[in-house]
Amino acid sequence: MLVKGGKAIVPNVIEAVQMARQRGILVVWVVREHDPLGRDVELFRRHLYPAGKEGPTVKGQIGAELVDGLVIEEGDYKLVKTRFSAFFATHLNSYLKSNGVDSLVVIGVQTPNCIRQTVFDGVALDYKSITVIVDATAAATADVHSANIFDMANVGVATPTLQEWV
Repeated sequence: MLVKGGKAIVPNVIEAVQMARQRGILVVWVVREHDPLGRDVELFRRHLYPAGKEGPTVKGQIGAELVDGLVIEEGDYKLVKTRFSAFFATHLNSYLKSNGVDSLVVIGVQTPNCIRQTVFDGVALDYKSITVIVDATAAATADVHSANIFDMANVGVATPTLQEWV
């Protein structure tokens, strides 16, 4: 699904992923995939799945695919989710803990929804440190992005630029 503001950060997402791999950081690709009939979609999105028509984020549809330039490589992990948070109704927490992960670096879209909810769930799950790379995340507007970054920083989340993180 096209997310406003997302295209501009793709180069930084690619660079952040490459750096993570070089550092030996486990790369987890979190994607949204829904039932073709929208039975697992939030109520406010159900209108995107009208009877007789597949919705925009069904597996195999362009809306459920990674954008050009983002590639899942051997050693990476793909996690399918159906809600904003990557932790909600998934096995992400147990997967990370069983792989010795106690810190998170979060990139992608959209800052007020998927990024924020995943980060706040990570805080609630007591991850030792959480970093949101501010120029490898995006929202529909710069103001919305900044306000959400501010809120996350206020609960102890690190918010460097890509160059500061590198």
